[in-house]
Amino acid sequence: MVSASNAVARISLAATLLCGVVLSGCGKGGDNQAAAPKGQVVAHVGNEVITTQELENEFRLDNIPADKQKDPEILKRVLADLVTRKYLVRQALELKLDREPGVLLDILRSRDLVLANAAISRSVATKVSAISKSDIDRYITSNPTKFANRQLMTVEQIIFPIGANAQSVIDATRDAKSLDEIDQKLTAMNIPRSRSMGSLNSADLPENLYNQMQMKKPDDVFFVRSGSNGVFMVLKSEETRPLSGDAAMNLARQALRADLLKTEIGMASVSAKLEAKYEGDYAKMMSQQDQSPTQK
Repeated sequence: MVSASNAVARISLAATLLCGVVLSGCGKGGDNQAAAPKGQVVAHVGNEVITTQELENEFRLDNIPADKQKDPEILKRVLADLVTRKYLVRQALELKLDREPGVLLDILRSRDLVLANAAISRSVATKVSAISKSDIDRYITSNPTKFANRQLMTVEQIIFPIGANAQSVIDATRDAKSLDEIDQKLTAMNIPRSRSMGSLNSADLPENLYNQMQMKKPDDVFFVRSGSNGVFMVLKSEETRPLSGDAAMNLARQALRADLLKTEIGMASVSAKLEAKYEGDYAKMMSQQDQSPTQK
């Protein structure tokens, strides 16, 4: 069995529900109503108000396109969720939950996440605006598996949830030669699973996995992690489907932005490490972590 792990980790800095508490402040929120221009208020929840700006921000966070924001069903759902959150925030403040140490730490963490995301986004946006057509053309030429030689593959797959016993499942199926054999082993281990046909796009695959699949033998079984699931799969067929035109340009721009984001986060991590000063046992632990094998 050929094994490969999904090497691409998507790094996302997103605020939690408690951001509503951060924006409302630590109090009963009576000032929020006075501060909001009357024409911008779309709803009242007790002493709290919901403004058009907040509603538009919900659309943004939910990735709802402008042409869908006037859809009555979508509008009702988003506004109802916002009203419910405002109500729950008010309940929490009246119970003084914002003063509890655990809740306060969550609020502070949410603030940090929002500001960290804003800092990275601002830096990346400046560099994305500088991406030229020649940069995009160069990226397309340098990545044929995503564009000119893009492959659409049909696979048969067994999907199972990854839990605390993930390693035991992988060990038990390491020498399996077929999906049928893997299915039998998972049955013996009482592992819930589903077996079905699926499709893969070479543009979405980590390069190492795609290369292994191209060097496949008939009926080779591949294993990948996909979110909270493990996937065993066998390649059944593939066909070349080139990607060109505006679709290729958009994909290349997105990929270049993702590369810039990864680079910015890496640079921030290095700068933070240089600036950080650890105390006590943490200083020793972090110092040992930074040592190379030859230094130990």
